[in-house]
Amino acid sequence: MFNRREFLNHCGAGFGALALAAMLQEESRGATDGAIKVLHHPPKAKRVVQLFMAGAASHIDLWDHKPLLEKFHGQPSDFGEHVEAFQDGLGPWMKSPFKFSPYGQCGKMLSEVVAPLGECIDDIAFIHNMVGKTGVHSQATYLQATGFQRPGFPGMGSWVSYGLGSMNDNLPTFVVLPDHRGFASNGPKNWGSAFLPASSQGTTIFPQRENPIEDLRPQSKFITPSSDREGLSLLNQMNQRYAQEHPGDSRLEARIRSYELAAAMQLSAPEALDISGESEATMKMYGLGRPGVTYPDEINPAEEAEYFGRKCLIARRLLERGVRFVQIWSGNDNSFPRRNWDSHENLAREHGPLAQGMAVGSAALINDLKQRGLLDDTIVLWTTEFGRMPSSQGGTGRDHNPYVFTNWMCGGGIRGGISHGASDEWGYKPLDRGNPTQVYDIHATILHQLGIDHTRLTVRHDGIDRRLTDVHGHVIKEIV
Repeated sequence: MFNRREFLNHCGAGFGALALAAMLQEESRGATDGAIKVLHHPPKAKRVVQLFMAGAASHIDLWDHKPLLEKFHGQPSDFGEHVEAFQDGLGPWMKSPFKFSPYGQCGKMLSEVVAPLGECIDDIAFIHNMVGKTGVHSQATYLQATGFQRPGFPGMGSWVSYGLGSMNDNLPTFVVLPDHRGFASNGPKNWGSAFLPASSQGTTIFPQRENPIEDLRPQSKFITPSSDREGLSLLNQMNQRYAQEHPGDSRLEARIRSYELAAAMQLSAPEALDISGESEATMKMYGLGRPGVTYPDEINPAEEAEYFGRKCLIARRLLERGVRFVQIWSGNDNSFPRRNWDSHENLAREHGPLAQGMAVGSAALINDLKQRGLLDDTIVLWTTEFGRMPSSQGGTGRDHNPYVFTNWMCGGGIRGGISHGASDEWGYKPLDRGNPTQVYDIHATILHQLGIDHTRLTVRHDGIDRRLTDVHGHVIKEIV
C-alpha cells in the first residue's frame, strides 16, 4: 500500500511528479492558510453552499403565502402609491397558480412545487423582508453575488476563500457549478477574485459535460509523458524568471498554484465527481433514479430534478472532501423558451418545473448533509436577485420586484423552523419598511457563523479598505 507521497512519486513524469514537488514544498512552509490567522470568534460553520436562482424566483409563489391575492385575484391592482415597474407588470392582482399547505412542526406554508422541502422545513430559517436596489438582472445579480451592483468586486466565495484558506490539498477552495445550459447574468464575473489574490476565484465545474473541468488533462494525442515533463520544466524556468522581474504579482503566484492544484486534481477530482458508487437510495433521493431516460423538448420537472440534483450531490461530495465554498446555479441568462426564473410570460410553465427540480435537489442535499453530520457546520444559503410582483403581466406572468423578496438559510448554527421579517399583505414591500433585510446582512451573518467579523475582513484597494459588506451589514441575530 502506497502513502500519498509514494503514490505521487510512482506517477513519474508530468503532473504526478509536479504534484509531489508541490506537496514537498507545502510541507516545508506549513499548511496553506488564509489571510485571517486567528478567527475573530469561535465559528459555528466551516463551509458554505449557496443555491442561486438566476432570473429572479417568485417569493409569493414558493414560500411567502399571500391569501389576499387569492381573495382579490383578477381585480385591478391598487398599491396605494406610484409603482415603477420594470416592464408592463401592473395588471390585475394575480394569485399563485400553485396550492399552499402547512409543513413541519413550525406549520410553514409552502407551495406544492417546493413540497419536497417540507420534510426539512424545521431546519430552515426564512428571511421574507429582503430588499434590493435595482430591477436589472445584471446589477441585482452582482449585488447578491459580490455585495456591489457593478463589476470589479470579488464574489462572496472569493472573500471566504481569501479569509479562511483551504481545508484540503487536492481540490479548489471555491467551486462553482453553473447551470448546464450556460452562465447566468455576468457569467464568471460573479465568482471572480477582482482585487483579491487571483487564486481565490471560483473554479467552474460542469458535471453534465463529458469534460467537466476544462484544461485539467491534455486533450491532444501528440502530447506524451516526456513532452509534458519537458514543457512543464520550461514553464517553470519561465515562471521563475518572470517572478524575479515582477515581485509581488499575485497573478503569477495564482497561475503556479493552479498548476500545482491541477496536478493534485488529476488524482482527486475524477473520484470526487464519480457518483457511480453512491447507493441506489441516494441516487433516487437526488432525482437521479432514471438512468438512460430521455426527456421531451419542453421544460419538465423530472429533467430539472436530475440536472439540479446531480449538482447538489456533487456539492455534497466536494464539501465532505474539504471544499470550503460551493455555489450552485439554477437558470441561465435570458433565452427562449425560458430556461431560467425570469417568468414574464408564463409563471406556471417555467416556475413549476424549475421549482420542483430545485426542491428535490435542495431537500436531498440538506437531508444528506444532516445524516452525515455535516449540516451542523455547513451553511446552506438559497438566494435570487429579486422577487416578482403580486400583480400580473400578460395575464399569466409576473414582472420584476426588487422591493421585497425571500432568502433562506439552514445549518451552520442557523435556527430552524422560523421566519424572520415579513412582507406586506400583497408581497410587494416589507411590512416594516423602515427595517428591511439587505444582502449585506446576509453576508455579515454568514461571515459571523464562519468566525469572521465582517468589518475586519478588509483589503485596501484604490485607497479604500474594501470589504464584502461595503460600509453596511448587521448580523441577523434573530436567526443564529
